[in-house]
Amino acid sequence: MTVSTKMAMLSRARVVSSNLFGKLAFQNPIHRAFSSSSTQGTHSHDKMMNNNPMFSLDISSQIGSCMPISMMRIGTIIHNIEMNPGQGGKLVRAAGTSAKILKEPSATKLCLIRLPSGVEKLIDSRCRATIGVVSNPEHATKKLRKAGQSRWLGRRPVVRGVAMNPVDHPHGGGEGKSKSSGCRGGVSKTPWGKPTKSGFKTGPLKRRK
Repeated sequence: MTVSTKMAMLSRARVVSSNLFGKLAFQNPIHRAFSSSSTQGTHSHDKMMNNNPMFSLDISSQIGSCMPISMMRIGTIIHNIEMNPGQGGKLVRAAGTSAKILKEPSATKLCLIRLPSGVEKLIDSRCRATIGVVSNPEHATKKLRKAGQSRWLGRRPVVRGVAMNPVDHPHGGGEGKSKSSGCRGGVSKTPWGKPTKSGFKTGPLKRRK
């Protein structure tokens, strides 16, 4: 195949591709509207309201859905709430608990939510939460039948320090139920000898600026 034949084939391929592109562009034109009228803002607001599932569907059908708080309505019962956007659920995760939205989320950046403890907390409206109440509300009223059932849950027995020997705990030894060992008087201590009362600081010291 000569060089002239190759050039002729390439030119024909370019013409065919350009004609095909022109037909596609003519069949699917791109319309861009640049208007600042008030009617366009109204249509965009109506479109946003229709796309929001919280305004188009019943609240009972949204139970179990996870979405940003800004997409919810005032008075919605929620749980598994984030404290920072994208951090993951941190609040209201215990069995049978729920929180309530007290302020319109879409109005401001922060949303007022009442926690199960009664505390009202401001949370970023971009944080996500799950609609509904956490299951198993009878968890708090459930009673264990025997000590072995507590062991099934991974809970080990708790022994008082007063009932131990001096070698095992700072409260051990002595006569009766005294927490001191011998003639030395002492306050309540941890098994490692640190005081548990009087505001004793057990954490690491903060760096001074």
